[in-house]
Amino acid sequence: MTAPPHPAAAPALRIVLVEDSAMLRAMLRDMLDELDGVGVVAEAEDEHGALVALEQQRPDLAIIDLELRDGSGLSVLRQLQDQPQRFGAPRAVVFSNYGHAPVRARCAQLGVEAFFDKSFQLDELIDFVQAAIPDPPA
Repeated sequence: MTAPPHPAAAPALRIVLVEDSAMLRAMLRDMLDELDGVGVVAEAEDEHGALVALEQQRPDLAIIDLELRDGSGLSVLRQLQDQPQRFGAPRAVVFSNYGHAPVRARCAQLGVEAFFDKSFQLDELIDFVQAAIPDPPA
């Protein structure tokens, strides 16, 4: 797990990014950091790192790949669902190439709000994140 430098003001939408590909993780982080009000507060490439990041950061949103360097995204999702008090009950979405119907159904059972296919739904993921940014207080 690595934490980016702390910005002066906390972002309105704090994200933990769980992705085993360093190149894709960096690209996603850069794209997300371009959105006003969004901050990637931690990243992880494996199950253990994801759980540590989620527990320490208690983000608003977790973006989780299913195939990780060690462990699985499904296990991370199961623990998020089973222990909401430990992780702060973040919203969770999946960004994966493994979008077969049974996998999507299992993700839905684990409380995943949306499933995005890495091959062709990057724009939809970014749109989802942008829509999830809370409105500033009046």
